[in-house]
Amino acid sequence: MRPNVGEPFIGTEALTCGFLNRHQLRTRYRLVFPNVYLRKGTQLSLDRRTAAAWLWASREAIIAGLAAAALHGAKWIDDDTTIELIHPHTHPPRGVLTRRDLLLDRESTTVAGMAVTTPERTAFDIGRRESQRVAVARLDALARATGLKRDGVMLVADRHPGARGLRQLETTLELIDAGAQSPRETYLRLLLVEAGLPRPQTQIPVITDEETYYLDMGWEDVMVAVEYDGEQHRTDLLQYRKDIRRLEKLERMGWIVIRAVAGDRPADILRRVRCALETRKSSVHLGFPV
Repeated sequence: MRPNVGEPFIGTEALTCGFLNRHQLRTRYRLVFPNVYLRKGTQLSLDRRTAAAWLWASREAIIAGLAAAALHGAKWIDDDTTIELIHPHTHPPRGVLTRRDLLLDRESTTVAGMAVTTPERTAFDIGRRESQRVAVARLDALARATGLKRDGVMLVADRHPGARGLRQLETTLELIDAGAQSPRETYLRLLLVEAGLPRPQTQIPVITDEETYYLDMGWEDVMVAVEYDGEQHRTDLLQYRKDIRRLEKLERMGWIVIRAVAGDRPADILRRVRCALETRKSSVHLGFPV
């Protein structure tokens, strides 16, 4: 097999087919995992690390966990994330984790020519094993990328009644929302829910004469929104100006917009949100706890 040297390849295969000699392999390529190489200077992205791990396992493993989620299109997964493989090898190299999980029919698929757990099976694994807040953020991203639904994941759970972490998985699935556009938005939404506030709607459309704005989360019936502003909202001057004009227009339309940033104390965010909701209770009684 002639390797694509811009991507990970098995060293012995490249030598056997005569594409490279040992000197070229040693001097022009870096060892990623045992017998798996990549051209020096090529970025070692998560996708490449995942492909390298799969090649290390002789193309016989099934990619799982966060590496599988990334292959399905989920964002916010770091390049140095440990690659999980369903494979019997008990001594994987650093950066690879092997599991002897039971995988049933229709719980794997093919992505980029590699065997990968389905989105539903991937969510089943992540939802049981990560801490709950992290799991919700991971599954928010997976649901946004794939259209993942709770019922599909629970069908997988029903087929594995003895698996660990099923109770946490059920709770986690009740909290996921594909409207979250970042982990910070997920954590902000969870803060509101855990404080006893009604679950906010995400990505609320607000139609204006010029364009449609989408608010991160909030309660449309009382026109209260909560948004997380990342660093780009302050470091990008053009974005900062757009944000100001957007906020002014929303306020003229009657919206109260609570903006949260990194470093805000949770108690302060909740105080501001409750205050905003309280100002609307006098005209519309919806039973918001304050």
